[in-house]
Formats: sequence, C-alpha cells, structure tokens
Amino acid sequence: MLLTRLSTLLNITLLLTIGIFIALAAVHFGAFTFSNPTSADAIIKEVITPYWHPPSLNEIPSNEEGDLIRYGRELIMHTSVYLGPKGTVKPSSNGMNCRNCHLDGGTKTFGYNYSAVAATYPQLRKRSNTIIDVKERINECIERSLNGTRLQQGDIELDAMAAYILWLGKDVPKGQIPEGAGMKTLVLLDRPADPVKGKIVFDQHCVECHGANSEGEMESNGLEWKYPPVFGNHSYNVGAGLYRLEKFASFVKYNMPFGISYESPVLTDEEAWDVAAYVNSMPHPAKDISADWPDITLKPFDHPFGPFADNWSEERHKYGPFIK
Repeated sequence: MLLTRLSTLLNITLLLTIGIFIALAAVHFGAFTFSNPTSADAIIKEVITPYWHPPSLNEIPSNEEGDLIRYGRELIMHTSVYLGPKGTVKPSSNGMNCRNCHLDGGTKTFGYNYSAVAATYPQLRKRSNTIIDVKERINECIERSLNGTRLQQGDIELDAMAAYILWLGKDVPKGQIPEGAGMKTLVLLDRPADPVKGKIVFDQHCVECHGANSEGEMESNGLEWKYPPVFGNHSYNVGAGLYRLEKFASFVKYNMPFGISYESPVLTDEEAWDVAAYVNSMPHPAKDISADWPDITLKPFDHPFGPFADNWSEERHKYGPFIK
C-alpha cells in the first residue's frame, strides 16, 4: 500500500513538473494556437511571427456599438451594394468595394490593411497639409479610389465604416505602426518603368480576372465588382493613391494575381513596376487635384503632376527612373 501511494505521488509530481514547464514555455514564447502544424518549424513560425493579426470577429461586442462595427464591415466588404451606382442607400461610387484594395476587409498583411489607423489618426495629411481624422480619410478614398461622392457628417454609413476600421486596430499601441501594415517596399528600378513591357505582363497575368480591356467582372448580384476595372471610366481616378506607380507596383507584387500573398509573389520586381506603368498609362477618370500638395516639397517622388520642387519632368516623376 505504501509503495502504491509513493508511486502515485511520484506520478503527480511528474505531471505537475511537466505542467509548470509548459506554462513557463508559454510565457516565454507567447500564447499560440496549434493549428494542425505539420512540423516543428510550423509551430515556431506561428509563435514568433512579427506581423499584425486582426482581432477575431467574435470579439465584436453584442450591443449597439457592435452592430455599428458589423455594419461597417459589411460596407467595407460590399460598398457598392449600399453606395454604388445602384446602391440601396444612395449612389455614391463607381461600383468598386473598399475590399477591392483593402484586401480581406482590410486585414491582409501588406494588402492595404487597416492595422495602423486607430494608432496613427488623427494625423497630418501631407497631401492637404492639414490634420485629418479617420472619417475624412474614408471620404478621401470614396472621392478618389471609388471616384465617388463624399458621405456627410452624421451619415450612419460613415460612422459605421470608421467604427469598424478603428475596431480592427484597437490593440495597436498609440503611435505605433505594426509590421505588415501598408505596402511592402519595392526596390527602385534604375530605368523607367515600361508600359509596353507592362502590357505583356498584364496580358499574361491580369486579363483572366480584369479582362483584356479592363472591363472587369461583376458579382452575380450585378451591384458590385468581383474583379474591378483597373483603368477606364469605372476605375479609380487620377487623384487616387494607386495612380502613383510605387503604390500600384507594390500592391500587385505582393497581392496579385488575386489570392497570392507577400510570401509567394508571382511577379518579379521589374514586372510589377512595368505592369503598374501600363495600367496607369491608360485612361482614368479625371479629378480636380489643384488643391493637392500646397507644399510641393512634400510631394512624393512618383507623383505624376507638377509643379515640382526639383527639375525632373512629369514623365520622369510618373515612370522613373526614381534613383537620383
């Protein structure tokens, strides 16, 4: 009987020791979830990855605030259903959805995600040289990327989109930009980006979704683009961020063809620059940008419209080379 008790005690002690070891390991490496890892490397990668991860949708509260956040997400995912040319709320945009650029509802790594918004707004907007808040930034996107009409203060749609975007970044410390936000930096070419070479890339990799003439593909509901036009009357206008070559090239390098990630790019750097040059050499809707960049010394190197603080031509500012 004594030996049995001693054996039981030793087993309990061993189990407690193992439990303490596991707990200490969890504290050391940070909490993580086993998601059917296929190797030790898969586990380690999940533990130490530096990139931002969005909060779970299950964390959205079950109250009026949560309802607003959920409506905001719905608007980001299906903007045109509510605000497009045939929108159920009001016609305000060109049929594109916010998620067409802010991939996976603004949660994809290096896919124009919203991770840094809550932590960095209000902020100085160099393009207008004014301090703007999240709602003003949303309206900028509607006016430029969606080639639409601004929402008004007090519109529940504007409140809802802001609520969702701010909720996504709720855990990011104020003033910090998490890893994986924005766009991944591309190496600058030592030559101008070439629209002719870019058309070859477009024909090879882009026409399947966007169409040979950028006609795009509509969702079955006929209210929103599944694959939006990337040039032409139904695309973003010349005041949009994607009309800058660096932004477009980085976006396609790490997100296109649709479905790839920054970890498995298909295009080379040169192909990304060239296809960006082709797309932005094609017609886009006009936009009055005369009030943009009141301080021309703050203009980005790839802003394609003068005047400039340097002696580069508009052609060089649009296509490069951007290396001085």
